[in-house]
Amino acid sequence: MPNLDRRRFLRDAAATTALVSAGGLVAGTATPAQAAPSAAAPTPTARRKGAVSFRWWGTAGWRVDIGDRTVLVDPFLSRIDTGLFTGAFNTATPLTVRTDVIDPRVDRATTVLVTHTHWDHFMDVPYIAGRTGARVFGTLTAYHLGLAYGVPAAQLSAVKGGEVLDFGDHSVEVVSSLHSRNAGYAVAFPGVRVSQPAQPATIGDLPEGDTLGYLLRVDGGPSVYFTGASDVAERNLTGLAPDVAMVAVQSATTTGDYLPRLLAGLDYPKVVVPVHYDNFETGLQNPPVVAPADRVRLDDMIAAVRRISPRSRVLVPEYETAYHF
Repeated sequence: MPNLDRRRFLRDAAATTALVSAGGLVAGTATPAQAAPSAAAPTPTARRKGAVSFRWWGTAGWRVDIGDRTVLVDPFLSRIDTGLFTGAFNTATPLTVRTDVIDPRVDRATTVLVTHTHWDHFMDVPYIAGRTGARVFGTLTAYHLGLAYGVPAAQLSAVKGGEVLDFGDHSVEVVSSLHSRNAGYAVAFPGVRVSQPAQPATIGDLPEGDTLGYLLRVDGGPSVYFTGASDVAERNLTGLAPDVAMVAVQSATTTGDYLPRLLAGLDYPKVVVPVHYDNFETGLQNPPVVAPADRVRLDDMIAAVRRISPRSRVLVPEYETAYHF
C-alpha cells in the first residue's frame, strides 16, 4: 500500500468528486462495456471551451480533443502487416501509408507528440503533418526523419525532456524516458539520426531514436501521462503526479520492477489505462484483437496494478471510444 501524503490526498479527493459527478467508476477494474455509459462521443453542439475527450487509436496512439484543438499522440492508423504477429516478421516491409484509413479519422490536428520513431509510432506522422499543418514534437531523430519526408522545418520541434510547452488552455511537459527491451535485453531497431537521412523506405529504416514521455495538463481538466514503451526512468517522473497514466503493457520481463517503479514515480495515478496490448496489424474494430501471449501480459498487468496501487482504477480501452477523465 503506497503512503498517502497531503498532495496526493487532495488530488485524489478532487479526482473522485469529478468522477462521481460524471457518473464514472472510482475503484476496481472497468471494462470497455462498463465505461461506455460515460464515454459517449460528444456532439458538435455539446462541445464547450475546455471540454476534453480521449480516443485510443491502438498501439500507443491517442486523439485528444481539447475544445477546438486536437492533440495526437503516436498516431499509427495504417497498421500494416509486417508478419510480427504471425511469426514471419519482415524488417524489409515497405512503409505504406493507408490514406484511406487516416483521412476519415484525421480531420484536424494542431499538435502531434511522438514518443519514439519506430514505424508503429511514427510512420503516419509525416503524412498527418502534411495533411493538417500540425506541429510535430519529438526527438532530434524525429526532427531529421520529418525533414527526410519533406515536412517543413517550421512544423518540426525537437525536444529532449524537461521542456514545458504552453498552449494556452493546456500545456505539455516533455519527459526523457526509455524504450522497452526484448527477451534478449535488446531494443528493436536501435539508433538515432543526427542528420537528415534519405527518405525511409522500409520499417527497418525507422530506428527507435530515443524515447520520450509526455504529460498533458488541461486547464480545468485532467493531467494525463502518455508512455510509448514499457520501460521507465522513474527519477524523471518526480513531481508529475498525473491523474491518469496511459501505460504500455510490458513486452518482456527483462526490465526489472517496471510497474512498481513507474507507478511509484507517478505517485500512483487515480486511473491507469493499459495501451500497446493489441495486435496493431489488424483493423480498428472492437473488441481489439489481442494475441494470446499479450492477453496474458494484459491480465498480469491489471492484477499487478491492483496489487501495487489498489486506489487506482484500471480502464481497459476500446478503439475510438471517447473517454472523459
